[in-house]
Amino acid sequence: MSNHELINNLRNPETRDKAFVTLVGQFQERIYWHIRKIVIDHDDADDLVQDTFIKVWKNIDKFREESDIYTWIYRISTNECLNFLRKKKNRFFLPIHDVEAELKEKLTNSAHIDGEKIEMVLQEALLTLPTQQRLIFNMRYFDDLKFSEIADILEKSLGAVKANYHHARKKVESHVKSRDLNHEKS
Repeated sequence: MSNHELINNLRNPETRDKAFVTLVGQFQERIYWHIRKIVIDHDDADDLVQDTFIKVWKNIDKFREESDIYTWIYRISTNECLNFLRKKKNRFFLPIHDVEAELKEKLTNSAHIDGEKIEMVLQEALLTLPTQQRLIFNMRYFDDLKFSEIADILEKSLGAVKANYHHARKKVESHVKSRDLNHEKS
């Protein structure tokens, strides 16, 4: 089923339920991993995936088809993550570095994250990045999105996205080098 057919079926009351099941089946895993890389915690990611698809369900009639349906869902999930992190920071009156420390704690104690040393160091490095840089790095490095797609999703200029990615990559490289994995034994 093409995206256009899927969208038409989502907007048709007679085919909406079945089309939504198809949509969720098609995109749920990719959206989960996108969210998971941002919020780290499995349970939080599950909740945010659910929130994302509820928003898709409620707002499908507002989708203007100016981008791919996945890009639209990805944008919704990204905004849900940013709102979640903002609320968490505000709810507990935490400075952002304390939220990052909490995420790092979840990372090191998570049964859902492979404990390979290099993966752990990479994830730790990502948690040192400002939220915007972390989002852009994840989208480019892990999801292999084009800079233009990232710019569309985040509603940022192409130049800003490229600059953020460049800075993020340099910081990640620096963090990984500082850990000198060849000499650590854990």
